[in-house]
Amino acid sequence: KLAIQKLDPYINIDPGTMSPYQHGETFVTGDGLETDLDMGHYERFMDINTNMYSNVTTGRIYSEVLAKERRGDYNGGTVQVIPHITDAIKDKMKKAAESTYADVVIVEVGGTVGDIESLPFIEALRQMKSDLG
Repeated sequence: KLAIQKLDPYINIDPGTMSPYQHGETFVTGDGLETDLDMGHYERFMDINTNMYSNVTTGRIYSEVLAKERRGDYNGGTVQVIPHITDAIKDKMKKAAESTYADVVIVEVGGTVGDIESLPFIEALRQMKSDLG
């Protein structure tokens, strides 16, 4: 079974409040997440259902990590890109597979090749390769 996931490097939580003239229209998954329009294309062409783990933004990752920091989940430690942000990204990748019972997850890293905004996603992918063997 196959699943799809898009990692978007923009700092918005989701594209729901972004101008459709700048970013295009949004697609809403079955569980209510406002996502990139690409998710709708993936659902139709791949005959799959996307969910809240199918589209992950930098803003969403940072928001969740900062909420954990505020709750004290890191025991007063310094919160850093590695390992905290990359671990959160890897968690979303794992949940994309687990939530759909997928054998394979195709992961698209959005953005522009060479932009530094994508580096945490690329590092998380590198770590996943090492973690999974």
